[in-house]
Amino acid sequence: MPILSDPPTESERLDPDGIRRPIVTVGIAIAEVGKIEIDFHRHRKGQFLLVQRGALSCEVEGGLWIVPPRSAVWIPGGALHAVKATGALEGYNAFVEPKLDTGLPAVCCAVSVTPLLRELLIRSASLPAHYVEGGAESRLVAVLLDEIASARVEDLHLPMPSDKRLRRMVELMIDSPADRRTMDVWARRAGLSERTLARLITRETGMSFSRWRQRLGVMFAVKWLAGGASIQEVANDLGYESIPSFATMFRKTTGVSPGRYMAERHSRR
Repeated sequence: MPILSDPPTESERLDPDGIRRPIVTVGIAIAEVGKIEIDFHRHRKGQFLLVQRGALSCEVEGGLWIVPPRSAVWIPGGALHAVKATGALEGYNAFVEPKLDTGLPAVCCAVSVTPLLRELLIRSASLPAHYVEGGAESRLVAVLLDEIASARVEDLHLPMPSDKRLRRMVELMIDSPADRRTMDVWARRAGLSERTLARLITRETGMSFSRWRQRLGVMFAVKWLAGGASIQEVANDLGYESIPSFATMFRKTTGVSPGRYMAERHSRR
């Protein structure tokens, strides 16, 4: 029962927060209709969002997570969050009752998804919303909870500033990832001096301007590589003049080359 599709059906308007079951899993199927934006909102239940096809970004109270295909993001119950995606998006959304003692993370995080976890999400999405408790369906849900709780956390997080001037600058940088202008140019665009920009971004993100921008580039690179783009295409889209210069930045930030990073992700799956 997809909650995101075009056009929505009656089942898609079902409110997961109102269903008294440990987990309510729904499918996501959005045709390629352009940019998708769900503004800041919150759920009573925790949310485990798996991306099968496409990619999305999720901002949760001061942090940005990029979720590439075959990865997922965990959003604790009550956390204020917004979701953005471009183009087609397919996946699964599991809403988890917050009162359960499951060992789930207390903060938002990106996680890798094993084949077993993926299949459990697919199977649980076919269950009735009010599935019978105490039988085979409850046992399947219990295993799904265990797999979500034990999923490996991935480092695909970027701190986001709250200062309005920095937020406007950050939005421009996210919309134009190939723009490699220097910090003094970005400072002027934000209406700040270079020194003030350096001080503010360090105070609000714990990173220097250059490190923050490198981190943003790595997150875009992971998303695009996971979607099938070549290293050459990613280097071009991030504004690098050559593959070696892009690979150096990627290695400096993650400790491994882009090719090895993606190979390790696939080997874990």
